Amino acid sequence: MEKILIINGPNLNLLGTREPGIYGSETMEAQLDLLKRKYPEVVFEYFQSNHEGALIDRIHAADHEDFRGVVLNAGAYTHTSLAIADAIAAVGVPVVEVHISNISSREPIRHKSLITPVCRGIIAGFGLDSYRLAVEALL
Repeated sequence: MEKILIINGPNLNLLGTREPGIYGSETMEAQLDLLKRKYPEVVFEYFQSNHEGALIDRIHAADHEDFRGVVLNAGAYTHTSLAIADAIAAVGVPVVEVHISNISSREPIRHKSLITPVCRGIIAGFGLDSYRLAVEALL
């Protein structure tokens, strides 16, 4: 069986209630259930933290586990964290960057991603379906 790690960064624990006009009203738990039903041959592990260091530690640890890849929504750290970019660059496990909204159509500060250059690819703007598309990219 394949294993895929999904990592969500700050404020993504509030999916379903946080700014539904931007992020929708579906919860991450509902999205995970959908992924598990759609890909029964894949074992999904989910991790969310509002703390940069915890995200870095989980990325590091993923390199020593048997993951096919990592789906990462670093949230606002996408635009500010060279440390997360360095963590991705330091590991061998492929990482697909995901965003629920189209970051290029939002505030100018969200247009630049520090992690894109070290990720296998980026999927943005398809709501929570962005996670499914990232899984497809890894499989």
